[in-house]
Amino acid sequence: MDRIKADVIVDAKGLSCPMPIVKTKKAINEVEAGCVLEIIATDKGSKADIKAWAENTGHQYIGTLEDENVLKHYIRKSPNDETIERKHPDVVTNEQLISKIKNNEPIVILDVREEAEYIFSHIPGAVSIPLGDIEDRLQELDKDKEIYVICRNGNRSDFAAQKLAKNGFGKVFNVVPGMSGWTGETTGIQ
Repeated sequence: MDRIKADVIVDAKGLSCPMPIVKTKKAINEVEAGCVLEIIATDKGSKADIKAWAENTGHQYIGTLEDENVLKHYIRKSPNDETIERKHPDVVTNEQLISKIKNNEPIVILDVREEAEYIFSHIPGAVSIPLGDIEDRLQELDKDKEIYVICRNGNRSDFAAQKLAKNGFGKVFNVVPGMSGWTGETTGIQ
């Protein structure tokens, strides 16, 4: 399998509890919100430890890949203000999007989460363009189609929807609450 793109790699191989957490905490304090960390560990207990630590500190545990005796944990540093004011006027619920998918409507689902988040779990057929790449990849999207923008909780998707609207996309909808509350079908490596 190809390597998942991470902003920072934390090497905790050969270290036992609590050192993988200590190294992860130090690394996460040095990066900006939204960055993805890959923590490489050999301690089998690190899977439960890192997941619990991320959830207790408000960061997003994305998932863990196992490759023989090596664990690769992925965490996204959450912003302190996960309740950013939403400004894009056209909003749909997860249930409304699920209904459009079930009715086979000709829509585009644009997933603006980071690559690692998308790889672990996404809506089948969703186009992956991380928020930071939107402006450089606008030509990949059809301005004539309805575009449903989704992220983890509706904040990055709101920002992406605003960018699309400013660039002439007329049928753009922000999906809320997004993947954090998604009950429809998903695909990915977990």
